[in-house]
Amino acid sequence: MSSLTARAVCRTTLPLLLMLLLQVCSNRSALCAEAPKGAASESRSPAKGPLRVHQKNPRYFDDGTGRAVYLTGSHTWYNFQDGGATNPPPVLDYDRYVDWMVSHNHNFIRLWVWEQARWAPWADGKKGNASDWFIRPAWAYARTGPGKALDGEPKYDLSRFNSAYFDRLRERVQKAQAKGIYVSIMLFQGWSSNKGWLGGKPWNGHPYHPENNLQSFNGNEHGTDGPDLGSKALRDLHVTYLRRVIDAVNDLDNVLYEVTNEGGSKDWDWFVVDQVHAYEKTKSRQHPVGLTGHGSESNDEMIASPADWFSPGEQQWPDLKANPRAVDGRKVSLVDTDHVYGVGGDQQWVWKCFLRGHNVLFMDPYMDRNWETTGGGGYDTIHENARQAMGVTRRYGVRMDLAGTTPHNELASTTYCLANPGKEYLIYLPKRGDVTVDLSAAKGKFSVEWCHPVTGTVSPGELVEGEANRSLTSPIAGEAVLYLHR
Repeated sequence: MSSLTARAVCRTTLPLLLMLLLQVCSNRSALCAEAPKGAASESRSPAKGPLRVHQKNPRYFDDGTGRAVYLTGSHTWYNFQDGGATNPPPVLDYDRYVDWMVSHNHNFIRLWVWEQARWAPWADGKKGNASDWFIRPAWAYARTGPGKALDGEPKYDLSRFNSAYFDRLRERVQKAQAKGIYVSIMLFQGWSSNKGWLGGKPWNGHPYHPENNLQSFNGNEHGTDGPDLGSKALRDLHVTYLRRVIDAVNDLDNVLYEVTNEGGSKDWDWFVVDQVHAYEKTKSRQHPVGLTGHGSESNDEMIASPADWFSPGEQQWPDLKANPRAVDGRKVSLVDTDHVYGVGGDQQWVWKCFLRGHNVLFMDPYMDRNWETTGGGGYDTIHENARQAMGVTRRYGVRMDLAGTTPHNELASTTYCLANPGKEYLIYLPKRGDVTVDLSAAKGKFSVEWCHPVTGTVSPGELVEGEANRSLTSPIAGEAVLYLHR
């Protein structure tokens, strides 16, 4: 091709290419502008690094970007292992469960772990209770035999781990990570020990029961209620197990750890926290470790512990139900209905906790719809308002500069206010009416946004001037959320 011909081609082709490029960019901008601000787009934001306590605002975590990360989500009892009164137990459709969380704009799961392969504290066969309970896959160790354990399956070999168990663990954490969901891995389970008032005997199905393992190891030489957490031999086994868990998931950014669910002892709890921290220091990543309520420790003891986060119990803080106390910043709080109601709570509780500086979790009686054909019941709809409200709180958690906000009960007449005074205020009105906001220290005008606390529907209001107490009337029938911002 001659240089003259080439120049002619350029004169005709380049403008056309430029027009096409501008059209593509315009289309992309239009698509972005039309994309909803709701669940899907927010939930798919991938973890940018392991969480660490935010240095500026230790009520939240930081993923390495400097922004505060607000965690909220539903969790259910058999989202890792399968469990139920039949053998084999019903199987949760985990992929659909994770997609369901995305649809609700949730970004956090407690991944439940059960240590016993059979029986449960509540399975006593009385007053309509199940007489038996099965957990699959069995916890951690390979079941090789020879010989049968008390549950009729091959005995455990405590010198060998079950690779399929840890493969499932890694796979489920990875699937959550692909959808922008953080996972707290439950390391141990307090309900894998006998609860005397319930009558069931999960200890008989535990791998540390001397009749259930090849080594005839007795995890409790002083009783038959569950593992003796003060035993050095038992702790040695626990350390080996903890390292195997960490080896399986350390390279993943969306990991947190929870020592145990409603069990433990103060000395052992802190021992586990220290072991996880110490071993992770030898690894490429370090992840937060937490303690949860209704175990052996009080809320104040958990706050004083070496853990990175805690989940308060209402036994010491009974006001957690009606009027949750504000988080003081000594420890990240992942307040959980599991340790407040069991199963309970509503959208009002969700908003009250969020505006008092808590990260909000929900113990969800979620049932996959497939379970209807396997005797497991149907999908729970009673608590849908709470689930949706959590998704709306997360929307504001993403929009706001949470690193600069703290609870300010005194700035709103309803007392539920999360604010960076002078910049932004998020206020909850438990019922329709007026709210007075103290803007006396704030100069200039603020944009006004009213939001339905469950549906997330937004209604703009007129600008409001600072430098005084201002009274605003909600246009929403019933409870509402008010957002004032520059």
